Amino acid sequence: MCGRYTITTTPAQLRDLFGYAEQPNFPPRYNVAPTQPIPIVRREGGAGHNARHFALVRWGLIPPWVKDPKGFSLLINARGESAAEKPAFRNAMRRRRCLIPADGFYEWKTIGDRKRPFYAGRRGGGPLAFAGLWETWMGPNGEEVETAAIVTTQANETLSAVHNRMPVVIPPEAFDLWLANEEVDVMEASRLIEPAPEDLMEVYEVGTAVNRVVNDDVSLTEPVDPNAPPEPVAPLRPKRAKAVPEDDGQGMLF
Repeated sequence: MCGRYTITTTPAQLRDLFGYAEQPNFPPRYNVAPTQPIPIVRREGGAGHNARHFALVRWGLIPPWVKDPKGFSLLINARGESAAEKPAFRNAMRRRRCLIPADGFYEWKTIGDRKRPFYAGRRGGGPLAFAGLWETWMGPNGEEVETAAIVTTQANETLSAVHNRMPVVIPPEAFDLWLANEEVDVMEASRLIEPAPEDLMEVYEVGTAVNRVVNDDVSLTEPVDPNAPPEPVAPLRPKRAKAVPEDDGQGMLF
């Protein structure tokens, strides 16, 4: 799953890559976390309209049928292999696919009794497009909230040493295929749900400062010096025994 990620490419470069009409201006983000506003790229206007548009939505999808979001699990990821069948995602998979601009993401690996963070980004740097799904939730007082989730798939060999899942990366030549909700059916779009090529990304260990959402600067993506003394990392807390609902594989925050 993907629980934190980065958006560090300049707004102008992202606009050139994704080809949306808007001209948003926003600072680089090195520690994007669930419930925060995130940029997405989508098509608007229905069949025959190919224009791409930029929008800000909340990370953590809320299906339209949810009555009270406070009692609903945070859906930051959608398991790509089953998104078309799951009630929380199937309508979005058919009608509201989007792209989520990013430069990389973090994963945590348990080593001994500690969780250590790793960063995965494009080799040599540069932006990526994660596959995403978005929805509009309307509250009892008429308020509207747009939300989104990142579509994930089985990790490739490069990433599997850290985690068994990774975001689906859509190549530029397939942007229109993923975004064309009216013209491209779910089965055809689902062919894009596959691990990224082995040579696309690299992964390396980073410091534990990323564990705190308040930390948000370029140092978070810097590799750990293998010759430096180990960081003082708090050991994992023992889990309390409690009733656990059946796992639907969609993923929650950590």
